[in-house]
Amino acid sequence: MADRNRRIEPTFDAPLRDGSSGLSVSEEDRVVPASRKRGPARKKSSARASKSRKTPRRKRRSSLGIIARLAYWCVVFSIWGGIAAAGIVVYYGAKMPSATTWAIPDRPPNVRIVSVDDKLIANRGMTGGEAIGLHEMSPYIPKAVIAIEDHRFYSHFGFDPIGLARAMVGNIMAGRLTQGGSTLTQQLAKNLFLKPDRTIERKVQEVLLALWLEQNHTKDQILEMYLNRVYFGSGSYGVEAASRRYFGKSARDVTLSEAALLAGLLKAPSRLSPARDPKAADERAQLVLGAMREEGLIGEKELKVAMAAPATRAAAFWTGSENYVADRIMEELPGLIGEVRTDVVVETTIDLHLQKLAEDSIRRLIGESGKKLGVSQGALVSIDNTGAVRAMVGGVDYATSQFDRASEARRQPGSAFKPFVFLAALEQGRTPRSVRNDAPIRIGKWTPENHQGKYYGRVTLATALAKSLNSVAAQLAMEVGPDAVVEAAHRMGIESALQSNTSIALGTSEVTPLELTAAYVPFANGGYRPEVHFVQRVRTANGEVLYQNSVGSMPRVLRPEIVGMMNAMMTQTVEAGTGRKAAFGWPAAGKTGTSQKSRDAWFIGYTANLTTGVWFGNDDGKPTKNITGGSLPTQAWHEFMLAAHEGVPVARLPGGWNPDPAFDASPVPAAEVGAEAPLRRPRPVESVEAAGGFSPPHPDDSSTASIRRPSADVGGPRQKRPGSILDVILGNGG
Repeated sequence: MADRNRRIEPTFDAPLRDGSSGLSVSEEDRVVPASRKRGPARKKSSARASKSRKTPRRKRRSSLGIIARLAYWCVVFSIWGGIAAAGIVVYYGAKMPSATTWAIPDRPPNVRIVSVDDKLIANRGMTGGEAIGLHEMSPYIPKAVIAIEDHRFYSHFGFDPIGLARAMVGNIMAGRLTQGGSTLTQQLAKNLFLKPDRTIERKVQEVLLALWLEQNHTKDQILEMYLNRVYFGSGSYGVEAASRRYFGKSARDVTLSEAALLAGLLKAPSRLSPARDPKAADERAQLVLGAMREEGLIGEKELKVAMAAPATRAAAFWTGSENYVADRIMEELPGLIGEVRTDVVVETTIDLHLQKLAEDSIRRLIGESGKKLGVSQGALVSIDNTGAVRAMVGGVDYATSQFDRASEARRQPGSAFKPFVFLAALEQGRTPRSVRNDAPIRIGKWTPENHQGKYYGRVTLATALAKSLNSVAAQLAMEVGPDAVVEAAHRMGIESALQSNTSIALGTSEVTPLELTAAYVPFANGGYRPEVHFVQRVRTANGEVLYQNSVGSMPRVLRPEIVGMMNAMMTQTVEAGTGRKAAFGWPAAGKTGTSQKSRDAWFIGYTANLTTGVWFGNDDGKPTKNITGGSLPTQAWHEFMLAAHEGVPVARLPGGWNPDPAFDASPVPAAEVGAEAPLRRPRPVESVEAAGGFSPPHPDDSSTASIRRPSADVGGPRQKRPGSILDVILGNGG
């Protein structure tokens, strides 16, 4: 008994009582539940009975344990997840600048280009549209955007946990990324401050910036900023640009169905653009309408009307010819005001009514006769006496080709260049009644020929210009010298480089329609060369004037008597010469032109009100089917000028010339010339100060009676009739 109760101290040295070796534990020492004990201690029948009695309770305990463990680990993971999220926010937030330095970046400036009567020509700049207030735009636009993009916009604080959770569940169920959890405020923050990288850092910064926006701006301010900056596809940033891009109207006038289409674009602007996929854009718009109805933003009746009348899109983008003008102005603008740093309004000299008349005429003639006559392009420029461009069409269709043929394309003017040859001759002493022999001639190896090989013999210079006789023009170029012709052309307004050779008499040096038309303006305004311009004034949206075009004194480039003689001669071109189809009831003058193989056809004509130039041809220089300046160009000029002068008081052309009734020209024989005559240079043109200049009338004033013409000696002194044998051969009747 005493031995049984004696305490036995543990030892690792003494032998075991049972004589076995090694460590072991008994069944009683194990912590494994009795039900899991092995061995024959229990009978199989009793084990099955015990198991049948204890299974329900064990299952309940097991289920409760699993739930408890899940709840436990969820709490643990939530705590650690929160700590990790807070750490990430702190880490990436620390990399951002101090919140005190945050500021809304300036919206990229817009350039609003308007006509003389303040009608919109185009919007240019990165955004392509002006910023408009939330109260100005159609109320359907913000409603549609909120319904489809962020229907809890007015209730969340910039970050929407409910919306994010919903998006996550939707993406998990779909097995792919189908929904986004960003609020409108987050999207604005991303557009304003961040790059479009899909990183955790960017997302964290987006949330922080959204919270800052909500603290510093009202909901309406945030929504307005968003709608004026977000991308709507097809190069349109902001709702105003998108409205004009897709519907040809302001965002102020957008209908419910149009607003739904715009809001639908925000999911995938490029893919859903109606310019790319109209069907997808319409389907998306239907979803937007449904969302608006579900949110109670529109009624059932409005929904049915919108569903039955889907948005009508503009036929095409920027098809109007006024966009050629807008492009030209954007090129000139930095030179006028420097870098554009804020929204500006450019007040142009363009009359949209005249612009439309010009565009319609060019398009109609090409459409009706282009294929038959082998001509595919046309251009028209109209300039008033002060140099203000009233209309400029650079091609048949701007949407098809943005290349401006009016101001950029240099083509051979043909006989439309001859007025400068005759001008140089008049300034050296000839008159419209001077006689030359129109006959085949040879100048060195060059033999200029008249159209269709027809010659008229003894003719006056007036007749030679009216009938566009190449033989006489070449003779005059030889008499005065090519340098004198080049000088006269440059003095009048030609800016392109000209080749000083005898063939210049037939217009072989290339010029643009804009500069050739501008060079005729001194004939129309009494001899003064204006500065050609498109811009009248540039101001900010607040009215601050950044640039003002002041049409001041212009240099006199022609003496009044020369103006009178040139107008007398070119009037005959319209009344009885190659430009007869141009006549429309006003005193008018001008000159036709056709280049070699009929590649280019021109008519430049003018009244005391407007000077207008027209060109037809092909971009690749391919010859047309024998069109001349007296065909399509005169028709287009006639249509345009007739409409442009409707209701305008008739005014005669400036200048006057009274021919000597006793003038009698002696017979002039045909000539063959083997060498060029020595050059006789005219006296250099006097400066503006020497000429005195003049203050031109208002651009809309068609009368030239008020023009003050100071005395001037322009173009050189009157030359005595030469007495060389060459002059006798050429028949210089002076």
